[in-house]
Amino acid sequence: MARIQVLQHVAFEDPGAITPWLLQRGHEISTTHLYCGELPPSVSEVDWLIIMGGPMGVHDDAELPWLGAEKAFIRACIDSGKTVLGICLGAQLIANVTGADVRRNAETEIGWFPVNPVGSHPLAKIFSGNPVVFHWHGDTFAIPAHAEHLCRSAACENQAFLLGNKVLGLQFHLETTEEGVAALCADCNDQPGQGSWIQSAADMKVKRENFPAAQALLRQILNYLERTLPPL
Repeated sequence: MARIQVLQHVAFEDPGAITPWLLQRGHEISTTHLYCGELPPSVSEVDWLIIMGGPMGVHDDAELPWLGAEKAFIRACIDSGKTVLGICLGAQLIANVTGADVRRNAETEIGWFPVNPVGSHPLAKIFSGNPVVFHWHGDTFAIPAHAEHLCRSAACENQAFLLGNKVLGLQFHLETTEEGVAALCADCNDQPGQGSWIQSAADMKVKRENFPAAQALLRQILNYLERTLPPL
């Protein structure tokens, strides 16, 4: 059993399909609700850190008094050799604390779009079928120094990276459930905006056939990361 620490930035972006996988494997899950003023535990109490998404940005320190402490905690977990998974904002935070640039992407990417593998790493090969995955982001990260670039999309060059063998950043949301997509759409009053890479809320919600395939990819990635945990 590993000690999993989740950092959650807003109520409507939770671990989704990650939670049942972790529970099935017998792992212990704790969640820090940063938006409620909670602070992360000691790094020594964590085996695996999972950093969720959120509508804020990595440079919003002035508006978010907890953001600086979160960044320090993420950096400490990486320096301590913990397994770390960052999703969307979580991936951008990993990039930020490891010295990579996080900036506005040329396109806002919202909806179900394919990603394409980059390189020959085993994790890149997971995306060899150009799977359709769920996106919701306006910012993007540069690939951190010494990290493997794993996949891209037509709208965003940098979609995933692996730093060492234990720190993974995903710009997209494999964990999203039907309820999760509905919650994201509700947060924007079903009006995600307009653009070449923005789908309507109605289109996003009806694509139920995409969830099982995305969650199958998620399980492959979680299986990979689980192997990096310390032995029981």
